[in-house]
Amino acid sequence: MKFVKTKLDDVFIIEPDTLADERGFCARSWCRREFELLGINKKHVQSNISFNKKRGTLKGLHYQEDPYSEAKLIRCTMGAVYDVIIDLRPDSPTYLQWMSAELTQKSNRLVYMPEGFAHGFMTLRDNTEVFYQTTQFYMPEFSRGIRWNDPLFDMRWPLPVSAISEKDGQYPDFIPERRPVRAC
Repeated sequence: MKFVKTKLDDVFIIEPDTLADERGFCARSWCRREFELLGINKKHVQSNISFNKKRGTLKGLHYQEDPYSEAKLIRCTMGAVYDVIIDLRPDSPTYLQWMSAELTQKSNRLVYMPEGFAHGFMTLRDNTEVFYQTTQFYMPEFSRGIRWNDPLFDMRWPLPVSAISEKDGQYPDFIPERRPVRAC
């Protein structure tokens, strides 16, 4: 597996090595040993599937607050998505920055997102499926979200939104944590 650093601290695009022949291919999407070499020693406790019928469907941007903040390993298993991650760690040099990656069934690429980030995606094709593993169980009382068009982030989505849940469309503007001001 090839781990490609992104502009966000601790976020990686993962390109699996594939062994292909006339039948198809085989590839690892997760290997504890390879993750540990990068200092990523996470135990996945839950796997989720998100199936989306329509192109332009927007899911997210979701996160869980501490102590249930979760890391995610995300892969598109059918179709294609525009995957978005926002760094919400106040002490991070990339705090409040976001990145996107196109994940497709064909590319088999994955995104690794550590704890302290918000995640969402927009489908680029009809009948798209996303599979992701998390390091925490879903805890609804700690679940939070950022609106897809929050002006603080100025995100550019590739398509008009064709479907979004009422909840995802009505999150309030995100208010950044205030950092203490140091005296000189």
